[in-house]
Amino acid sequence: MTGVKAVVFPACAVLCALALLYRLRDLRHQRNDPAVRALLIAFLCKGISFTLSTPSVSRSVDARLGVADLGALGIHLLGGVASSAAFLAAIVYWVYPPEAARRHACVRLLVAALCAVAMLTLWAAAGTGAQQRSAHYLLQNAHRPLVAGYLLLYVGAFGAGMIEIIRLCRRYGRVAGRQWLRRGLHSTAIGASACLVYVLNRLLSLIAVQCGLDPLEWELLTPVANGTGIFFLVAGLTMPSWGPSVSELRRRVRNFVAYQRLHPLWSDLYAAAPDIALNPRHAGRLARFLPGDISYRLYRRVIEIQDGLLVLRPYMDPAVATGARESAEEAALSGDQLHAMVQARSLASALCAKHENRPPVGTSAALGPEAAKGGSYTEEVAWLLQVARAYTAVRTIVRTTERKVR
Repeated sequence: MTGVKAVVFPACAVLCALALLYRLRDLRHQRNDPAVRALLIAFLCKGISFTLSTPSVSRSVDARLGVADLGALGIHLLGGVASSAAFLAAIVYWVYPPEAARRHACVRLLVAALCAVAMLTLWAAAGTGAQQRSAHYLLQNAHRPLVAGYLLLYVGAFGAGMIEIIRLCRRYGRVAGRQWLRRGLHSTAIGASACLVYVLNRLLSLIAVQCGLDPLEWELLTPVANGTGIFFLVAGLTMPSWGPSVSELRRRVRNFVAYQRLHPLWSDLYAAAPDIALNPRHAGRLARFLPGDISYRLYRRVIEIQDGLLVLRPYMDPAVATGARESAEEAALSGDQLHAMVQARSLASALCAKHENRPPVGTSAALGPEAAKGGSYTEEVAWLLQVARAYTAVRTIVRTTERKVR
């Protein structure tokens, strides 16, 4: 068990330190934001608590200061009472108007302070300083009335804070306007629930000791619950800050992938009608993989593809479209897949006709840009991606067929 704690708790301390450093950036622009200050205090207290929870660290602290189980007191006061009150204060400022948040935060901090004073008093009265250090302070001393009272105060303060965090996060997570705030509140509720499992485990340990059972047999639950809890707490309480950047990165990656998938279709259209490119020097191979402003380049690519379809519209043979439709139906295609396949086969045939300088066959009202399924830009991109996918699959077949026909 000591080996597990020696790995899990330092990792949790590092996670808290990273969260603290990350949120320190916000002080430049939100110096007077009480929620930011509360989070910084919470991460600092929780980080110190996890550091002290590492067995070798707590032994060293007790030995250097000459006070047995002083490390345990620091773990409980900082990691249980202070951090839960600070986390709760931050959430209160997120979900309540400023004046109401101030009142709620003050009440909760006052209760936490009174609980901390009572715990310190009971710990001192228990006379732990005159005793040999306990490797598991709460579990090995739970049979003593003063320590039992100390334990009840600890789990009461910690548990009440986690329950209130869960209540607020679930209540306001449903109605939060910002997507990443809503996700952050839900993640925080999961983290608080995991911490509540640890609190219940400590409470059951008190009962188990009175019944003659050994709580150390299931002590593995302590590092597992604490590790899970702090992971989700850190993720949830920092998510409103880094979440929008993740959304922007996902959008850029999605646009880049769409840009690359449209390239074969655009490249053949550009070869047939170079005038569709607003900036010809962006047609090189390197520019494909270094597109710069990907949102703008994708927008230009969509426009240029539509311009290319318009140029090739006179070469699109209705007979080819009819044959393509029949073939697609025989292949059990339907809906957008069928329409995309018809568009792709007609386009591949039209490109062959233009490349060989065959005369136009007229226009087809069913083909060209008007056949797009969109209305919005997003729908337009999705439609062209379907056409590009179908075009990549049929262009070699169509070219081979055209050569055989001639």
